[in-house]
Amino acid sequence: MHTSTENLDFILLNIGYSELNANWNWKNIYSPFARIYYVKGGEARTRIGGKLYTLKPDHIYLTPPFTLHNDECDGYFSLYYIHFYEKAINKESVFDKYDFPVGIKAESLDLMLTERLLKINPERHLRNFDPELYDNFPNFSQYIADNNKIPRHSIIETQGILYQLMAKFFEMAKVKSDNKDSRIISGLKYIHENTDKDISIDRLADIACITKDHFIRIFKKEMKCTPLKYINLKKIEKAQLLLLTTSISIRDIALELAIDNISYFNRIFKHHTGKTPTEYRNEYNKQQAFGNVRD
Repeated sequence: MHTSTENLDFILLNIGYSELNANWNWKNIYSPFARIYYVKGGEARTRIGGKLYTLKPDHIYLTPPFTLHNDECDGYFSLYYIHFYEKAINKESVFDKYDFPVGIKAESLDLMLTERLLKINPERHLRNFDPELYDNFPNFSQYIADNNKIPRHSIIETQGILYQLMAKFFEMAKVKSDNKDSRIISGLKYIHENTDKDISIDRLADIACITKDHFIRIFKKEMKCTPLKYINLKKIEKAQLLLLTTSISIRDIALELAIDNISYFNRIFKHHTGKTPTEYRNEYNKQQAFGNVRD
């Protein structure tokens, strides 16, 4: 497996340590941000795609962005939590390209790295986990502003630690395209790298060197959805990240995604998320923008 490290750009949002007691139970979490958990004590569970994973001490766990999951806990549970996102503008995200293991056995270095990350980012913890109190929190933009205040050497060290922790998961990652029809792999890569363009099915079929109808049939078989639905999904995922990590207007975000009809953008955004772009931005600002993360 090979990936270009110079293309990786991980941005830290939060890191903290929590000791919980049967109060880590949340359903239908779906966030544009990735999470790494280092479990110190107790036990909890996370359910992803119908599969239940037990979170145990001295293990580290990764939940990729845009992964629907449930958290369950019925006793004592302590963990370090790290929330981050990949800045991947007009390039293929590592989370689009690879399937990562959910959990791996930690080594002593992993704990040292996590504790060091917390030490150099002491004020990046979540202030409160009760959703009833979320409205009293500073909104998500404050975290982006915090990043701009960090000394350069701390930014470099922070990103270096994120690289090292993610390297553990890269070691066991599998390329998603390994199990896909070779005729759509290049099309998927084109979609991932060109969400800022008007992507036509004809263009994707040309890239695959097959007819448009044949491409659509193969794509639906491999991806369980139509090419247009997948294109829109990836554009909306990018829109979600832009809504939460920038102050760009909704109209300009639509234009950034090569959608010049704002009504159409609002319609497909609501179809994929259940909310309009305005509702989504406002709600996430109120909820610390962590997709109902309540660690």
